[in-house]
Amino acid sequence: YYFLDLRPGRSFIEHAVGRGMQTFLLSWRNPSADQSDWSIDTYAERILSAVEAVRETTGSHDVNVIGFCAGGILNTAVLNHLDFDHADIDALLAVNVRGPILATQAAIPHLKAGGRIITIGSAGADRIVGSAGTVYYMTKSALQSFTRGLAQELGPKDITANLVQPGSTDTEMNPANGESAEFQRSLTPLGRFAAPADISAAVTFLASPAARHVTGTILTVDGGLLT
Repeated sequence: YYFLDLRPGRSFIEHAVGRGMQTFLLSWRNPSADQSDWSIDTYAERILSAVEAVRETTGSHDVNVIGFCAGGILNTAVLNHLDFDHADIDALLAVNVRGPILATQAAIPHLKAGGRIITIGSAGADRIVGSAGTVYYMTKSALQSFTRGLAQELGPKDITANLVQPGSTDTEMNPANGESAEFQRSLTPLGRFAAPADISAAVTFLASPAARHVTGTILTVDGGLLT
């Protein structure tokens, strides 16, 4: 739930329920040693099971699934288990492309000289390994062109625009001791996962005065995956 603001008047859940939508939440516990053999497909299968439970509970065949943050990655894994139709494509484009565009559009009028726009993408935009999430990574690559275009448009106002692309990062959804972790480490010269603090450090730098002359840049934090 950390990604969602649950306060009254700010909650997505409150917004959805207030418009007559039946809403269910799926969250995750921190993994333990008992789940050391789980993979991202395991999580995807749990989502499919949850969808079936919602259908049984509501009596409706149609279920909309929204993934926040790492949930977007899981949704892509789920789509690999299903027929990929136009609605699936539209959903990924809405979250990963339209979302950043609209958020940036809303922010620009409030930015003054020295302002910063920093977007989070994925190293998979440049190199896809393992199970392909073709459309997901396509949406992430769109952020590269978006960032370069913003740099051109906003440069005369002394506003910078940059993109941070994490590689394998030790999170609950992709733990450094997970099933495919050794394979992921083998792809990088540094031979390790990034810590979340490594991604934060990149964002902090780009937001700092030290990066005032850096714009239109793609800063990939992947331990050398692309070398």
